[in-house]
This record gives sequence, C-alpha cells and structure tokens, in this order.
Amino acid sequence: MRSIFDSESDSLEITQRHFVDSLRFPIAAILFIWLIHGYLTLVGADPGWYGIMPRRLWGLRGIVTAPLVHGSWEHLLSNSFPLFVLSAITLYFYRKVAMRAFWMIYFLTGISVWLLARPVLHIGASGVVYGLVSFIFWNGIFRRSLRSIILALIVMILYSGMFLGILPDQEGISWESHLLGSIAGIFVSFWFKEELEDDEVEKHDPFADERQAEKELFLPRDIFDKTKVQRAIEAEEEARRQAQQNNTFFPPFWNQNQTW
Repeated sequence: MRSIFDSESDSLEITQRHFVDSLRFPIAAILFIWLIHGYLTLVGADPGWYGIMPRRLWGLRGIVTAPLVHGSWEHLLSNSFPLFVLSAITLYFYRKVAMRAFWMIYFLTGISVWLLARPVLHIGASGVVYGLVSFIFWNGIFRRSLRSIILALIVMILYSGMFLGILPDQEGISWESHLLGSIAGIFVSFWFKEELEDDEVEKHDPFADERQAEKELFLPRDIFDKTKVQRAIEAEEEARRQAQQNNTFFPPFWNQNQTW
C-alpha cells in the first residue's frame, strides 16, 4: 500500500512540483539574455541596433529585441536578479494569468516606449522589471485577497527604491521605460483582476443562502400547506409542552393553594 506522502494528491509534492515549474521560465529567460549579451560582446556588435528608437519604423523591431540586449555586464546583472525573482513570484502565485501577464507587460511597455519616449535608443529589460513590480503590487489593491496584499507589501519593501527610476531627466537611464512599464503593470493587473487563483476564491457554503433565507422568513415556510385543524392541534400541543415545562420549573408545593 502506497503511503499518502507518495500519492499524487499529496499537497507537499504538488507544492514542490509547482515551485520547480515556476522556475523553469525565469531560468530559461535569464540564460537566454546572458547568451545574447555574451554573443554580442564576442562579435563586437552594438546592442543599440536592437533597441527601440521611438517613432522610427526601423525602431519597431526593438519592441521585441530591446529587453533582450544590455549595454554592459553591469547593466545585465542589475536587471537579471529582479527579473528572475519577480517572474518566478508571478508564475508561482498567479499561475492562471502569469504568462499572459508577462507578455502583455513585455509588449505594452515596448509599444508605449516607441510611441511616447524620447527619440533615443532604449535597451534593457528594466521596463519589464518595473512592469512586474507594478503588477504584483497592484494585485494587492485590485484583488484584495490576503495573499496578494502580503505579496504587495513584500514587493513594496524590497523594491521601493526602484521607483526613483521613474523620475525624468536621468542621464543614461531610460526612465520612460520604467514609468511606462509601471503603467503597463497597473493596466495588466486591472485586466486580470477577476481571474482569481483557486486559493483566492472564498469558499462558499451552498446551503448558507437557504439557511439565511429561512431565518428571515416572518412565518414558517409550510404554514399555508397545513389545514386549520392541523394548526389548532399543533397549537394545543405547544401549549401543553409549555405547561409541562412550567410545572417542572416550579416546586410542587408552589402550585398548591396554600396560605402562608
């Protein structure tokens, strides 16, 4: 006989499997952008050619490629850790919408940068990072489940300093990507606010409404199903029960006609 801990329904096993599944995409994504940067460094290519140039037709390709390229190893390293952590958190806690949310943030950030940002080359995954931070934080506001609120507080504590990056006129920083990525995260969080995870849905008692309705009835539900004679008999029986209870409550001598 198999132990319950070896069964497919074991919650610990399911949690571990889900945790591993949540790491696959972040690991693959980080390895991919590191390989790209290593290749561009090896061949001496300028990553700026793969960036977003706002309102230029040739700059449209950057909507796809800009988050994959970085200006230096320091730039790549500064984006890799938060990208890994935030995408893993999103996949683990919001698995129903995680991949759709990620790609919506990815492309909405790129499109908005192409439409609205300064006419300079914009590269790096920081816009996606800011979008994920915003997505997780605003889930706590829109969903209002205990888990989403706790995650929002954790993200606010860990990444609150990042929001300085949305301030304009910072030399060498695409603050537009940060700002527009944050706005994209808010939009995506609002878009998916109704698609709650299974453990976010409040467990509902199917008979609770019926019991509540029963309490609110002024008259018994079956009162009109009884005849006048039946109601009279029930009333007599109820009066008899009340009399018996009264006789039990008072001492026998209390009911005797005695004068003290």
